[in-house]
Amino acid sequence: MNIKKRSVWFLTLLSLVAVVTVYYATEKPSPFDGIALFSNDSVEDVKLVETASTNEESFVSHSNAYEELRMEVQEKRSQLHEQLESKVASTEFTAEQKNEAYSQIEQLVKIDSTEAMLELIIKSLGYDDALVRIEDNKVLIDVVSNEQSSKKASDIVYAVKREYPQAYQVEVKFDGL
Repeated sequence: MNIKKRSVWFLTLLSLVAVVTVYYATEKPSPFDGIALFSNDSVEDVKLVETASTNEESFVSHSNAYEELRMEVQEKRSQLHEQLESKVASTEFTAEQKNEAYSQIEQLVKIDSTEAMLELIIKSLGYDDALVRIEDNKVLIDVVSNEQSSKKASDIVYAVKREYPQAYQVEVKFDGL
């Protein structure tokens, strides 16, 4: 019963994060500048608005691709989670097998929460969006950024290793706007 409560709580938290992320990714209101209506620089303003909208469209497309990848990973993990839960609830398996399945469930929950935490940390470094996937002890990171430098990548690697010391290998990939 305790596992179900944790699972429901975690899935609720994860769905809330997904909804908030999608909301902020799609709800980018453009600021209204009333003074610009009466200026003669309207041609320059139109060019600026066009570049901003192109960047926003590119960001939204990257963000949507990241959301799709997140959903695919979450779907695979939820299927594995259900299989492990049925194994724990079944009477066909030994206590050791059930304990192993339970520890695998706990590991899945830890990985999900660690990925979400690392994404928030990377976004707090000033990046528009980030996708973190943990596979074994390898951390794969995709970041939406105009600038690509080894210093920025090393800052991300440092932040990840500081928060998740089990990350023996960290791979950072930048996706430009």
